[in-house]
Amino acid sequence: MARGDRRVQGLARVAVVVRAGAAPMWWFGVLAAGVGVLLPGITGRRIGVMAGAALFIVAAAVVPYTRRRRYTALARGAARAGKHDVLQDRAVTTRNWRRAHRWWLVLALALALASSFAVPAAGGMLLAGAGTGLRLKAAWLGRRERADDVLLWIRVDWLDKRHGAPAGKPVKGYRSTGIAAGDATPGGARRRSDVFA
Repeated sequence: MARGDRRVQGLARVAVVVRAGAAPMWWFGVLAAGVGVLLPGITGRRIGVMAGAALFIVAAAVVPYTRRRRYTALARGAARAGKHDVLQDRAVTTRNWRRAHRWWLVLALALALASSFAVPAAGGMLLAGAGTGLRLKAAWLGRRERADDVLLWIRVDWLDKRHGAPAGKPVKGYRSTGIAAGDATPGGARRRSDVFA
């Protein structure tokens, strides 16, 4: 990354981008599993739920480790954010991701519901497991941010066209700020303002 670049750059929190899909995937998965368990399916409810539980565990275990080495390398080489960098609000980052992925999320819900006619609840539990995995990945990033006492940011124009992939090929590096910058805590959760009497 060129440190001499003085152009204004919008920055989004890496953990917020990762976390943006966790809640919709979780809730769509729970909805699909809840509806699916009402169907007998081809395999029967018991086998469907057992298969779904296995898929949930696999997804929740695999997703947090996907591209972890790439995230670590980018975090290690993070350059300090400058005065020309503009920090994007957590709500904007989340909204951009969800709007860009809304049809993918609807398609995932439809496929999870349709799969219940064969294996009840399994597709929904897989989707919920992927959402859980994203939340765990964001939590891992949060632990790293706390350990290094920095927050990690990515240039908005380096995200893909759907405002995702914060560790994709176009990403040349991260920026870092102090732990108190922005409106999201380490890991991407909403920062709650302290209220003094």
